[in-house]
Amino acid sequence: MDTRRQHTPWYAWTAVAAIVVFCLFPFFWLINVSLKRGPDLSSSSIIPPHPTLGNYRAIFDNPDFTHALGNSIIVSLVTTALALSIGSFCAYALARLRFRGKALLLGGLLSIATFPGIAIAAPLFRLWTTPPLGLPKLYDTLPGLIVPYLTFALPLTIYILTSFFKEIPVELEEAAMTDGATRFMAFRKVVLPLAVPGMATAAILTFIFAWNEFLLATTLTASDKARTVPAAIAFFTGSTEFEQPLGSISAASVVISVPLIVLVLLFQRRIVAGLTAGGVKG
Repeated sequence: MDTRRQHTPWYAWTAVAAIVVFCLFPFFWLINVSLKRGPDLSSSSIIPPHPTLGNYRAIFDNPDFTHALGNSIIVSLVTTALALSIGSFCAYALARLRFRGKALLLGGLLSIATFPGIAIAAPLFRLWTTPPLGLPKLYDTLPGLIVPYLTFALPLTIYILTSFFKEIPVELEEAAMTDGATRFMAFRKVVLPLAVPGMATAAILTFIFAWNEFLLATTLTASDKARTVPAAIAFFTGSTEFEQPLGSISAASVVISVPLIVLVLLFQRRIVAGLTAGGVKG
């Protein structure tokens, strides 16, 4: 029987409820606006006076949105797959090898993951539009978004997976190699299955980053060819110059938010475990 919950003071529950309401109210208001008709958009009513799904039908009838949604899915999945594939090898090496400056290197990786995107937006724009040495032009292409996304996603993936690989006993790999397995076989058949929670955490965080990214998606694209959903929403227009596309923008925001909310709710424990792994034991 959980006695701690019985002794939780009322003001603690009140504070928690206030924080939850404060955090959820913007999303509630977003849904509220997305269900309003054009004439009702200026209304401040909490409940739409004439609820309609017209805004949702409009965005899915808009080829720019559906194409951008496809681009977001491709860019997010490819970025996640590459970050996990490359990051798992780098993290395994950092977890097993002993060398000077390893802690400094991990700190540097974490710093790169939190680096502001605006710092590299202008140089990348110049590099992507006028590539040197005959390199392919990446401006307004999907690879032109995936590469810079990896710049931020890969260090975070390595940092998270390194903590998980450290928790796996080396003796398990040594036992596998004693039975005839190579180092790579021990890594693939022993280490990786045990690191699945960490891989899932890194995959979810990478996918969320690539799905939400706006600055680089706006700077490094010029058309619907490679534009992702966050950038495409910024170019939504009304049917006339006097119409505000607020309802369509709200509906599109709800559509791209729901998958992430479901993903985080399903894997919240693994995300927390991944972020706190190694926090006590180095």
